[in-house]
Amino acid sequence: MTNSNNRPRALSVRLPAPGTRRIVVITGARQTGKTTLSRARYGKLRYLNLDAPENRQALRELSTFAWANTVGEAVIDEAQKEPAVFDKVKFAFDEGRISFTVLTGSSQILLLSKIRESLAGRAFFYELWPLMQCELSRIQGRAAGIKPPLLDQILASESVGSVLGKIPEVILEEEDVVYREAEGHILKWGGMPALLDLPDEERWEWLKNYGYTYLERDMADLTRMSDLMPFRKFQRLSALRSAMLLNYSDLARDSGISVDTAKRYLEYLRVSYQAILLQPYHKNLTSSVIKTPKLYWADIGVLRQLVGLKGDPTGQIYETMVVAEIFKWIRTSGLEADVYFYRTRSGMEIDLLIETPAGLFGIEIKSRASVAGKDFTSMLAVAESVAKEWRGGLVIHTGNRVTRLSEHDIWAIPSRRLLQ
Repeated sequence: MTNSNNRPRALSVRLPAPGTRRIVVITGARQTGKTTLSRARYGKLRYLNLDAPENRQALRELSTFAWANTVGEAVIDEAQKEPAVFDKVKFAFDEGRISFTVLTGSSQILLLSKIRESLAGRAFFYELWPLMQCELSRIQGRAAGIKPPLLDQILASESVGSVLGKIPEVILEEEDVVYREAEGHILKWGGMPALLDLPDEERWEWLKNYGYTYLERDMADLTRMSDLMPFRKFQRLSALRSAMLLNYSDLARDSGISVDTAKRYLEYLRVSYQAILLQPYHKNLTSSVIKTPKLYWADIGVLRQLVGLKGDPTGQIYETMVVAEIFKWIRTSGLEADVYFYRTRSGMEIDLLIETPAGLFGIEIKSRASVAGKDFTSMLAVAESVAKEWRGGLVIHTGNRVTRLSEHDIWAIPSRRLLQ
């Protein structure tokens, strides 16, 4: 795999050119490559990193009226560390003294709250997630950028079959090796770009250090907690519950904290891009639905380090990987799609329901190579219930074949072919 600094990112094609009149905000978890991407995309702009106390002090003391001549159009990294920046950028932008600025930051809650106050209606937001399979695969282009995964075509189509009916049932081993390599890396190490440049024996140590850095820096930005140990315990217990229904009471009890504190801690994990909270589908399609969200971890490498899992991926890890990859692609690409899960009080469950302007797509995730009829019975029931809104279903598996399973346009597909 190529050096992390040379790897193209899917988000780059959505970022506006400097000639436009924009304030661009790039957020994401720490170490996902925001600095590398912004400097590569906007290499001709001045770059200021507010991690440096000297830069923060200089911008704090800089007159608002001198901003345009002194700083001008620039990339300002870790912008949330100096609140005065937002009002000064707003003034220069509104006065027409600058027309383009890039702000990056890894603490979403502070960055976005300050922008809501200062730059409402002026800022365009973009999220940079850990590397996805389509960004890792050697089968993808280089200078031409990232080829969208098959998932993108399906969600933009009128039906699953209109896409999968045109591709080979199986692919040659030489091509499949490339797909397996990218998926294997994500399942074992996750998608943090810095890991690409390290030997295997150093990757685990890097992930451990990432956990400490996240606590020391992002939590310092997000909260004034003097004792981080309760949060660290909560973080690990939350990671152990990835791919499970969220029970705040159980999580709070096991962590030794109150339910209100558990809800606040989980919000910290969400806004710092560590955890994904999947909401239940809001309509009763077959019977009464549950209203509890489902928890997933955003990066498999960070998840593995937190729970101490170095061996083969479990079903929980595999499901988390698939859900995170789908979620990350939708957020990165800007697709008009909302991701839910579906579960009724009677026990009927679908891992994912994706709502698009065209209708509903269903997804079941199975960490095995074969597919059985029972794997899609819930999707059949929902397909019949929603009728014309149904656009097809997928049973995602670890096997080799793409096959049609049902007249309701339900197909089986290997995860590595869907996500690359």
